[in-house]
Amino acid sequence: MDVRFATSAAPGRPNEDLVLAGNDFLILLDGVTSPPHVPTGCTHDPVWLVRTLGAALAQRLSAPGTRPLTEVLADAIAAVRAAHGGTCDLSHPESPSSTVVLLRERPDLVDYLVLCDSALVLVGPGGEISRVVTDDRTAAMRGLTRAEVAGWRNRRGGFWVASTDPDAAREALTGALPRVPTTSVFACTDGISRLVDHYGYSWREVIDLAAAGPMRGVVHAVRAAESHGPPPGSRKQHDDATAALCTFLD
Repeated sequence: MDVRFATSAAPGRPNEDLVLAGNDFLILLDGVTSPPHVPTGCTHDPVWLVRTLGAALAQRLSAPGTRPLTEVLADAIAAVRAAHGGTCDLSHPESPSSTVVLLRERPDLVDYLVLCDSALVLVGPGGEISRVVTDDRTAAMRGLTRAEVAGWRNRRGGFWVASTDPDAAREALTGALPRVPTTSVFACTDGISRLVDHYGYSWREVIDLAAAGPMRGVVHAVRAAESHGPPPGSRKQHDDATAALCTFLD
Protein backbone atom coordinates (compact mmCIF):
# COMPACT_ATOMS: atom_id res chain seq x y z
CA MET A 1 0.00 0.00 0.00
CA ASP A 2 1.47 3.32 -1.08
CA VAL A 3 0.38 6.25 1.11
CA ARG A 4 0.91 9.95 0.45
CA PHE A 5 -0.50 12.57 2.79
CA ALA A 6 -0.39 16.20 3.82
CA THR A 7 -1.60 17.94 6.95
CA SER A 8 -1.75 21.62 7.85
CA ALA A 9 -2.89 23.41 10.99
CA ALA A 10 -5.29 26.30 10.74
CA PRO A 11 -3.21 29.50 10.95
CA GLY A 12 -2.19 30.50 14.45
CA ARG A 13 -3.06 27.36 16.38
CA PRO A 14 -1.88 23.77 17.01
CA ASN A 15 -2.87 21.08 14.54
CA GLU A 16 -5.67 18.95 16.03
CA ASP A 17 -5.64 16.56 13.04
CA LEU A 18 -3.47 13.46 12.98
CA VAL A 19 -2.55 11.00 10.23
CA LEU A 20 -0.60 7.78 10.80
CA ALA A 21 0.25 5.04 8.32
CA GLY A 22 1.73 1.56 8.60
CA ASN A 23 2.54 -1.20 6.14
CA ASP A 24 -1.13 -2.10 5.79
CA PHE A 25 -3.17 0.55 7.58
CA LEU A 26 -4.10 4.22 7.65
CA ILE A 27 -5.41 6.23 10.61
CA LEU A 28 -6.84 9.72 10.11
CA LEU A 29 -8.22 11.69 13.07
CA ASP A 30 -9.74 15.16 13.40
CA GLY A 31 -9.90 16.46 16.97
CA VAL A 32 -12.94 18.56 17.79
CA THR A 33 -11.92 22.10 18.73
CA SER A 34 -12.98 23.31 22.18
CA PRO A 35 -13.36 27.10 22.52
CA PRO A 36 -11.29 28.45 25.45
CA HIS A 37 -14.35 29.60 27.40
CA VAL A 38 -16.20 26.26 27.22
CA PRO A 39 -15.67 23.90 30.21
CA THR A 40 -14.78 20.34 29.21
CA GLY A 41 -14.44 18.61 32.57
CA CYS A 42 -11.02 17.44 31.37
CA THR A 43 -7.39 18.38 31.94
CA HIS A 44 -6.51 17.26 28.40
CA ASP A 45 -6.97 18.97 25.05
CA PRO A 46 -7.87 17.67 21.56
CA VAL A 47 -4.19 17.37 20.59
CA TRP A 48 -3.63 14.97 23.50
CA LEU A 49 -6.77 13.08 22.55
CA VAL A 50 -5.80 12.48 18.90
CA ARG A 51 -2.22 11.54 19.77
CA THR A 52 -3.31 9.11 22.48
CA LEU A 53 -6.08 7.61 20.37
CA GLY A 54 -3.82 7.43 17.31
CA ALA A 55 -1.12 5.58 19.25
CA ALA A 56 -3.67 3.13 20.66
CA LEU A 57 -5.10 2.46 17.21
CA ALA A 58 -1.67 2.02 15.60
CA GLN A 59 -0.65 -0.47 18.28
CA ARG A 60 -3.76 -2.56 17.65
CA LEU A 61 -3.68 -2.35 13.87
CA SER A 62 -0.02 -3.40 13.88
CA ALA A 63 -0.86 -6.60 15.77
CA PRO A 64 -1.52 -9.85 13.86
CA GLY A 65 -5.12 -10.70 13.04
CA THR A 66 -8.13 -9.13 11.38
CA ARG A 67 -10.43 -8.13 14.22
CA PRO A 68 -13.41 -6.07 13.06
CA LEU A 69 -12.42 -2.41 12.89
CA THR A 70 -15.29 -1.52 15.22
CA GLU A 71 -13.70 -3.74 17.88
CA VAL A 72 -10.29 -2.21 17.25
CA LEU A 73 -11.73 1.28 17.69
CA ALA A 74 -13.76 0.36 20.78
CA ASP A 75 -10.67 -1.13 22.40
CA ALA A 76 -8.62 1.97 21.56
CA ILE A 77 -11.28 4.30 23.00
CA ALA A 78 -11.27 2.21 26.19
CA ALA A 79 -7.48 2.63 26.36
CA VAL A 80 -7.84 6.41 25.99
CA ARG A 81 -10.50 6.42 28.69
CA ALA A 82 -8.06 4.68 31.04
CA ALA A 83 -5.29 7.11 30.06
CA HIS A 84 -7.32 10.02 31.47
CA GLY A 85 -6.11 8.62 34.80
CA GLY A 86 -9.10 9.47 36.95
CA THR A 87 -8.44 13.21 36.73
CA CYS A 88 -11.31 14.02 34.37
CA ASP A 89 -15.11 13.94 34.28
CA LEU A 90 -15.55 11.32 31.57
CA SER A 91 -19.30 11.90 31.44
CA HIS A 92 -18.93 15.57 30.50
CA PRO A 93 -20.58 16.28 27.12
CA GLU A 94 -17.64 18.50 26.05
CA SER A 95 -14.92 15.95 26.82
CA PRO A 96 -12.25 15.98 24.06
CA SER A 97 -13.32 13.98 21.01
CA SER A 98 -12.29 13.13 17.46
CA THR A 99 -13.60 11.90 14.14
CA VAL A 100 -12.05 8.66 12.87
CA VAL A 101 -11.15 7.14 9.51
CA LEU A 102 -9.49 3.72 9.46
CA LEU A 103 -8.26 1.74 6.47
CA ARG A 104 -6.75 -1.75 6.64
CA GLU A 105 -5.31 -3.71 3.73
CA ARG A 106 -5.70 -7.50 3.63
CA PRO A 107 -4.58 -9.92 0.89
CA ASP A 108 -7.92 -9.77 -0.94
CA LEU A 109 -9.91 -7.01 0.76
CA VAL A 110 -9.55 -3.49 2.11
CA ASP A 111 -11.56 -2.77 5.27
CA TYR A 112 -12.69 0.76 6.11
CA LEU A 113 -14.36 2.60 8.98
CA VAL A 114 -15.68 6.17 9.16
CA LEU A 115 -16.97 7.79 12.35
CA CYS A 116 -18.30 11.35 12.27
CA ASP A 117 -17.74 13.89 9.53
CA SER A 118 -14.46 12.97 7.86
CA ALA A 119 -14.74 11.43 4.37
CA LEU A 120 -13.51 8.41 2.44
CA VAL A 121 -13.64 8.28 -1.37
CA LEU A 122 -13.18 4.91 -3.11
CA VAL A 123 -11.57 5.12 -6.56
CA GLY A 124 -11.59 2.23 -9.04
CA PRO A 125 -8.62 1.02 -11.12
CA GLY A 126 -9.78 3.13 -14.06
CA GLY A 127 -9.92 6.26 -11.92
CA GLU A 128 -13.70 6.21 -11.57
CA ILE A 129 -15.19 7.20 -8.20
CA SER A 130 -17.12 4.16 -7.02
CA ARG A 131 -18.29 5.37 -3.62
CA VAL A 132 -18.10 8.31 -1.22
CA VAL A 133 -18.42 7.32 2.44
CA THR A 134 -19.44 10.15 4.76
CA ASP A 135 -21.12 10.06 8.16
CA ASP A 136 -23.48 13.01 7.79
CA ARG A 137 -25.33 12.74 11.10
CA THR A 138 -23.73 15.98 12.25
CA ALA A 139 -25.66 17.79 9.49
CA ALA A 140 -28.80 17.51 11.60
CA MET A 141 -27.05 19.60 14.28
CA ARG A 142 -26.79 22.73 12.13
CA GLY A 143 -28.58 25.67 13.65
CA LEU A 144 -28.31 24.31 17.20
CA THR A 145 -26.33 26.00 19.94
CA ARG A 146 -23.07 24.39 21.05
CA ALA A 147 -24.73 23.23 24.28
CA GLU A 148 -27.55 21.64 22.30
CA VAL A 149 -25.09 19.89 19.99
CA ALA A 150 -23.15 18.57 23.00
CA GLY A 151 -26.39 17.15 24.37
CA TRP A 152 -26.83 15.04 21.23
CA ARG A 153 -23.27 13.72 21.17
CA ASN A 154 -23.03 9.93 21.38
CA ARG A 155 -26.78 9.56 21.77
CA ARG A 156 -29.41 7.79 19.70
CA GLY A 157 -30.90 10.27 17.28
CA GLY A 158 -27.78 12.44 17.48
CA PHE A 159 -24.26 11.84 16.23
CA TRP A 160 -21.32 9.70 17.26
CA VAL A 161 -17.67 10.54 17.80
CA ALA A 162 -14.62 8.96 19.46
CA SER A 163 -14.31 10.31 22.99
CA THR A 164 -14.85 8.38 26.24
CA ASP A 165 -17.56 5.87 25.25
CA PRO A 166 -16.28 2.70 23.52
CA ASP A 167 -19.84 1.92 22.38
CA ALA A 168 -19.57 4.81 19.89
CA ALA A 169 -17.41 2.54 17.73
CA ARG A 170 -20.43 0.35 16.96
CA GLU A 171 -22.10 3.33 15.28
CA ALA A 172 -19.33 3.83 12.72
CA LEU A 173 -19.89 3.28 9.01
CA THR A 174 -17.93 0.22 7.91
CA GLY A 175 -17.39 -1.88 4.83
CA ALA A 176 -14.87 -3.63 2.62
CA LEU A 177 -13.86 -3.43 -1.01
CA PRO A 178 -11.93 -5.87 -3.18
CA ARG A 179 -8.20 -5.27 -3.12
CA VAL A 180 -7.42 -4.63 -6.78
CA PRO A 181 -4.04 -3.27 -7.95
CA THR A 182 -4.17 0.46 -8.79
CA THR A 183 -7.39 0.88 -6.82
CA SER A 184 -7.03 3.85 -4.48
CA VAL A 185 -8.75 5.45 -1.52
CA PHE A 186 -8.74 9.16 -0.69
CA ALA A 187 -9.36 10.09 2.95
CA CYS A 188 -9.71 13.58 4.37
CA THR A 189 -10.92 15.65 7.29
CA ASP A 190 -13.66 18.24 6.89
CA GLY A 191 -10.96 20.87 6.51
CA ILE A 192 -10.39 19.38 3.04
CA SER A 193 -13.92 18.22 2.21
CA ARG A 194 -15.09 21.84 2.54
CA LEU A 195 -13.71 22.20 -0.99
CA VAL A 196 -16.61 19.98 -2.12
CA ASP A 197 -19.18 20.96 0.49
CA HIS A 198 -18.77 24.73 0.21
CA TYR A 199 -16.32 25.87 -2.45
CA GLY A 200 -17.64 24.32 -5.65
CA TYR A 201 -15.11 21.55 -6.24
CA SER A 202 -16.13 18.03 -7.26
CA TRP A 203 -14.56 14.97 -5.66
CA ARG A 204 -13.09 14.18 -9.07
CA GLU A 205 -11.28 17.55 -9.10
CA VAL A 206 -9.99 17.11 -5.55
CA ILE A 207 -8.65 13.62 -6.23
CA ASP A 208 -7.08 14.68 -9.53
CA LEU A 209 -5.34 17.49 -7.67
CA ALA A 210 -4.07 15.03 -5.05
CA ALA A 211 -2.85 12.55 -7.68
CA ALA A 212 -1.22 15.08 -9.99
CA GLY A 213 1.57 16.29 -7.73
CA PRO A 214 2.53 16.91 -4.11
CA MET A 215 -0.36 16.33 -1.70
CA ARG A 216 0.10 19.83 -0.35
CA GLY A 217 -1.56 21.05 -3.53
CA VAL A 218 -4.90 20.04 -2.01
CA VAL A 219 -4.13 22.03 1.14
CA HIS A 220 -3.08 25.04 -0.95
CA ALA A 221 -6.42 24.87 -2.78
CA VAL A 222 -8.25 24.98 0.55
CA ARG A 223 -6.23 27.93 1.82
CA ALA A 224 -6.82 29.82 -1.43
CA ALA A 225 -10.57 29.24 -1.16
CA GLU A 226 -10.60 30.23 2.51
CA SER A 227 -8.84 33.51 1.72
CA HIS A 228 -12.15 34.79 0.33
CA GLY A 229 -13.92 34.26 3.65
CA PRO A 230 -15.51 31.46 5.68
CA PRO A 231 -17.84 28.95 4.02
CA PRO A 232 -21.52 29.94 3.86
CA GLY A 233 -23.19 29.43 7.22
CA SER A 234 -19.89 29.05 9.08
CA ARG A 235 -17.91 31.46 11.24
CA LYS A 236 -14.75 29.35 10.92
CA GLN A 237 -12.70 30.79 8.06
CA HIS A 238 -9.80 28.36 8.51
CA ASP A 239 -9.66 24.77 9.72
CA ASP A 240 -7.00 22.12 10.11
CA ALA A 241 -6.72 20.34 6.77
CA THR A 242 -5.52 16.77 6.28
CA ALA A 243 -5.72 14.42 3.29
CA ALA A 244 -4.26 11.03 2.39
CA LEU A 245 -4.21 9.10 -0.88
CA CYS A 246 -3.69 5.33 -0.57
CA THR A 247 -2.98 3.23 -3.66
CA PHE A 248 -2.87 -0.56 -3.62
CA LEU A 249 0.08 -2.05 -5.48
CA ASP A 250 0.63 -5.33 -7.33
